[in-house]
Amino acid sequence: MVLEEYKHKRKKGRTPEPFSAAKKGKRVFVIQKHFASHRHWDFRLAYPKKEGWVLKSWAIPKEPPQKPGVKRLAMQTEDHPYAYKDFEGRIPEGEYGAGKVVIWDKGSYKVLRWSPELIEVKLKGRRLRGVYVLLKPAGFRDKEWLFFKK
Repeated sequence: MVLEEYKHKRKKGRTPEPFSAAKKGKRVFVIQKHFASHRHWDFRLAYPKKEGWVLKSWAIPKEPPQKPGVKRLAMQTEDHPYAYKDFEGRIPEGEYGAGKVVIWDKGSYKVLRWSPELIEVKLKGRRLRGVYVLLKPAGFRDKEWLFFKK
């Protein structure tokens, strides 16, 4: 079931976050700066699935790179609802991901390559522009990726 892991971690009505997939969507990306127990950046790519559009998601512990040669760890997280692309607000204390969420960057993207170990996209945002790569190197744990500008 689409968004099952996302919904399992949250209680509808107790958090302002959206809860459902979208039937239609566009290839957009968003990076949200999340002031949770540990500040991080959530990188999300809108992606069509059979059940509807979702946001494929990764948590990046340090600010996303704007110059080539800088690599960041990116921890893959559960898919998020497509409507999360517009989410800003405060997740209440005691709820999963409690803390302030603000949009750090947003825009469109074009897929250059998409495989289980490599995602290469051309981002067109306010801050991030150009070709970016998510790479799952051999020897990394299941959810660990590298994120960098090409």
